[in-house]
Amino acid sequence: MTNALARTAGPVTRRWLIGAALAALLPWTGAHAQNYPDHPVRLIVPYGPGQGTDTVARILAERLTTALKQAVVVENRPGAGGNIGAEVVAKAAPDGYTLLMGTNATNAANAALYSKLPFNHVQDFAAVSLVCKLPMIMMAAPGFKPIAVPALVQDAKTHPDTINVGLPSTSAEVILAEFKRISGARLYPVKYTSSGQAITDMVGGRLQLAIDTLAAALPQIKAGKVQAVAISSAARNPALPDTPTFAQAGLPGFDLSPWNAVYAPKGTPAPIIDRLNKEINKILADPAVQERLRNLGVEPDGGTPAQMQAFTVSETQKWGELIRAAGIRAQ
Repeated sequence: MTNALARTAGPVTRRWLIGAALAALLPWTGAHAQNYPDHPVRLIVPYGPGQGTDTVARILAERLTTALKQAVVVENRPGAGGNIGAEVVAKAAPDGYTLLMGTNATNAANAALYSKLPFNHVQDFAAVSLVCKLPMIMMAAPGFKPIAVPALVQDAKTHPDTINVGLPSTSAEVILAEFKRISGARLYPVKYTSSGQAITDMVGGRLQLAIDTLAAALPQIKAGKVQAVAISSAARNPALPDTPTFAQAGLPGFDLSPWNAVYAPKGTPAPIIDRLNKEINKILADPAVQERLRNLGVEPDGGTPAQMQAFTVSETQKWGELIRAAGIRAQ
């Protein structure tokens, strides 16, 4: 009807119709962003409750609720290595009310792990901010020897595939692949579907080693139920200052940590992205939040949307190269 009116109307009427059509778009870039948010925001976690990403998301959501003066509700959508939850956000309205707590899996590694994804992990998302890095740790069952990495490597070379290591995630598989590539040691992989199962088997003596996020392993380490071997990041973690990094333990160049970041659907107005980025960075700079995260073995981060977008691209290349070199595929 509007097109027909435009064809038959005079110049003044046509200008008015065009102006009205353009004005209809303004709420997405003007008033809509200024009033944001005026109802609750969903923060989609693409994994189950209790995992490291979920814990970080709930800490962030709690503080964002205060900052935005609207409830930020964590919604768990696990499955398919995080792809189910990520797809929810990729196909959501670009209005800032559906956000993703993305990870190195959903927004980097899965592009190499899966032959086909229901979304483009770069093009279908607008990066908001890096939130934190979650270093991974190799841990050993009580009483397991050798505990030092050089002795472990030597034993694994002398008796290949006799030391088993639990792997509850693809990230853990990549860490093991990097360990084997640099050290030349052969450990026998045992895949698990959850962190809890792997740790239970290790505490029970049915598993010798496991690799998991420090956030998942820290309670068991502090309780003395498992032994810390080495951490995957470039620097030691304040939560376990006496535990060496793999690089310090004799595997030069080892530096690989999963991460969490907030993403919005592509097309989300820039003022909304900027508002979220500003609030998230303020939260991450709060000493109380930093202490809370570091007590979980998590390193708070931050940065601009542009930095996060560039980081997504570089991490896609980094994790993709490691995955393809190791021949890892999604289960």
